[in-house]
Amino acid sequence: MILVIDIGNSRLKWATFHNANLQQSHALNNEALNTAKLIELWKHLPTPRKLALACVSAKSLVELVTTVANELWPSIITIQVKSEAYAFGVHNGYIEPEKLGVDRWLALIAVRNYYPKGSCIIDCGTAITIDFIDADGNHQGGMISPGLTLMKKSLAIATDLLMFNEDNFSTGPANFTEAAIYSGTLNAATGLIKSALSTQDSSLTVILTGGDADMIAKQLSFNVVIDSNLVLLGLALVASNSSH
Repeated sequence: MILVIDIGNSRLKWATFHNANLQQSHALNNEALNTAKLIELWKHLPTPRKLALACVSAKSLVELVTTVANELWPSIITIQVKSEAYAFGVHNGYIEPEKLGVDRWLALIAVRNYYPKGSCIIDCGTAITIDFIDADGNHQGGMISPGLTLMKKSLAIATDLLMFNEDNFSTGPANFTEAAIYSGTLNAATGLIKSALSTQDSSLTVILTGGDADMIAKQLSFNVVIDSNLVLLGLALVASNSSH
């Protein structure tokens, strides 16, 4: 068994894989993470051979996760994945490959292996990232924008009177502030996506992942695939093919 962990800006997602098959997956808010919580979640798992992890958040969370894993399973092999120039059929399009976010890198690896056509990967998380990969595995570059919650929080911080909540409203013009923020931020996100795709081949497979994928997908007028496990799948591929 392999344990994989994706430590994002807001959440930690973990999953177990056996023979490349996803067994279970769970998500936790980062602020809820502590030693006791992880031990409670993992103590009944079958002993994993490997732990593969990726982190775009605080290094202290990596230390927490690896400490708990080593306490529970002293012989576990830990692999912390970093972005590379080339791996698993993917050519990293960044001028400095190591500076591509490792979550984006792993999503590219997963898409290359599970969705072999040319694709557009849209991660709808704390940040909205858009990456393009062609049918030959060449990463064509991407875009980064604040995600829905980050846009709302930015408004709340910069303007004393602009508060928001998590209710859903209409996406049209609104006559009260909370609905106007909801509509404005959601239209900003979908407008970015539509603009990014407007200059691309219409045959691309559009794949959404991340916590806001379902909400954003409902506002798009074209077919999309929602795959919430892209980064976890990428981690499993790396771990399964590691010589460690």
